[in-house]
Amino acid sequence: MVKMRKRKLKMKNVILFALALVITIGSVVSYGIYRTVAKSINGMYEPLHRDTEQKDTAPHDPISILLLGIDERPGDKGRPDSMIVMTINPETKKTTMTSIPRDTRVFIKSKNKFSKMNSAYTYGGIEGTVETVEQFLNIPINYYIKINMDGFKDIVDAIGGITVDNRIDFTLEGVHLSKGKQHLNGKTALTYARMRKDDPRGDFGRQERQREIINEIIHEGAQLKSLTNYQEILTALEKNIKTNLTLDKMIDIQHSYKEAAKDIKQIEIEGEDKKVDGLWYHLVTDEKRKEISKKLRQQLDLKS
Repeated sequence: MVKMRKRKLKMKNVILFALALVITIGSVVSYGIYRTVAKSINGMYEPLHRDTEQKDTAPHDPISILLLGIDERPGDKGRPDSMIVMTINPETKKTTMTSIPRDTRVFIKSKNKFSKMNSAYTYGGIEGTVETVEQFLNIPINYYIKINMDGFKDIVDAIGGITVDNRIDFTLEGVHLSKGKQHLNGKTALTYARMRKDDPRGDFGRQERQREIINEIIHEGAQLKSLTNYQEILTALEKNIKTNLTLDKMIDIQHSYKEAAKDIKQIEIEGEDKKVDGLWYHLVTDEKRKEISKKLRQQLDLKS
């Protein structure tokens, strides 16, 4: 009975993860809600094959999470539209978000050839993508969160929308967004996340907006008002997210890592856009790749 009571008390501070983000969709305050959350998390849970062979991270260990936004279409497994590696260090209370351009030229081990980073998902699904990212950045990926980009709008709507500061006046797919601070619903947020051609910074500009959206979802999800429609939030998450994070691990991360979410550093992987064998790639030098790898390894308390 005492054990169950302690369990209930822990639930008061549980923060769900959304989108790929990792820390905050609302505080769960009763065992009844906990059971509902647990059922939804079970629907999202999809372990990696290697999870049964590798030891889980201990509380207070630095962790890495691969966030994938997948552009899924009928009859097609899709490709990542966005790829972000989050490294979270609870001791230094710092988080980094590193965006990987989808056209980055990388070696795909399972195919024994070079290709674009997003094709790792086409060839090997989430398993192949995690393996390729690990090899490229020379860091372990502990967890992943995969979101269906089209269903992403349901998540944004479920938390009541997000506020962004748009730098560029543009129109895409019939949606017009003017410059300045504005509140976006799910449909307009998805447009904001996808626009690339009208941005002078191209894919880097899009990556910046995607990181902004993640920050805003964390902020909005942390508000207690999210509790009033927690069922809608859970339904949106369960329909559109897959992850190898268990509910217990989410609770652990909320408890041990939430302070690190207050200090987020953004990293871009710069390179040269160039044709190789008739295809456009984002070419990253070994020097730049190793420089970023060193930063991430330090964040994860790994030897350089």
